Amino acid sequence: MAKRVAKTYTQETAANGVEQAFKLLEGRWKLVIMFHLFGGRVMRFSELERAIPSVSQKMLAQQLRQMENDGLVHRVVHQQVPPKVEYGLTSWGQALCPALDALLTWLEERPSSESDDEE
Repeated sequence: MAKRVAKTYTQETAANGVEQAFKLLEGRWKLVIMFHLFGGRVMRFSELERAIPSVSQKMLAQQLRQMENDGLVHRVVHQQVPPKVEYGLTSWGQALCPALDALLTWLEERPSSESDDEE
């Protein structure tokens, strides 16, 4: 496998790249779903429903389908009655974890007031 060379971004290409990333993650529930699946966790649809009680069944199914189509989530259907469907992150989806951890760290460092910015 060839070693991947880090891409050099301009302001414009970086902005376009960030926009593409946000399009993959847009939707109220996608990041919440991802947080439940980080660390190699595999969950059934009903477990995700219980873990995220404010999401409707229709919206959860829609968000999971989009995430599967975008390569963030893999879906495993076990042939049994009733059908058992499990979801987990792909390795590419799992690779987003450090970036989201960094985002949480950034949020924790938010100044308590605007006067902190002036120091």
